[in-house]
Amino acid sequence: TPFISGKDSLYNEYTHEGKSLAIPPTLLISAMGQVPDVRKCVTMDLKETGNLLLIVGTTRNELGGSHWLLTQGLEGGAVPRVEAALARAIFRALHRAILLGLIRSCHDLSEGGLAVAVAEMAIAGGLGAKVSLRDIPCEESAAVDAILLFSESPSRFVIEVKAEHLVPLTDIFAGLPLGKLGTVTESMRLTVTALDVSNVIDSPLTNLKTAWQEPLRW
Repeated sequence: TPFISGKDSLYNEYTHEGKSLAIPPTLLISAMGQVPDVRKCVTMDLKETGNLLLIVGTTRNELGGSHWLLTQGLEGGAVPRVEAALARAIFRALHRAILLGLIRSCHDLSEGGLAVAVAEMAIAGGLGAKVSLRDIPCEESAAVDAILLFSESPSRFVIEVKAEHLVPLTDIFAGLPLGKLGTVTESMRLTVTALDVSNVIDSPLTNLKTAWQEPLRW
């Protein structure tokens, strides 16, 4: 594997609460993948009202090191772990679906989990989304609103598909964790229904965009 670049500085120091902190030397490796046909690349912005939103992958009770715990001032929890065999199968199925033109948009569920991913897709596309947590593939211990919204379990994606492509897409993901989330709407709002069917999130995109951009406006 060729390492085409790296971090040339091992001096990483910053100030926090009046104290100078230096982190250990950090190795940064960059890698690139070839894309034979750039026209088949899939972006994260929602594309069309009425399209379906699905979630791929298994959500686990893995909030350790997450942004959710950071914002709540909490520590502990299980750190996300990768299940290599499942991850490879999911990536292969997703790649096949993309090559067949079945995926309209796609976003990983890493930094911030499901709630942040759907919000970013809606903001980028200028379209709303109506989502339910009830059909998310998850471990029993993860069947909690906050975990389903903010867990950062790896190898998960939110995908947007046309209704007529649901059957062939389901065939491609046969035997893999796949659940229905909801639909793309014209409402310019993100609405998320909790496990008890109450609205756990109901916010206009303007508010979400303001919150997303706030750290850049200092």
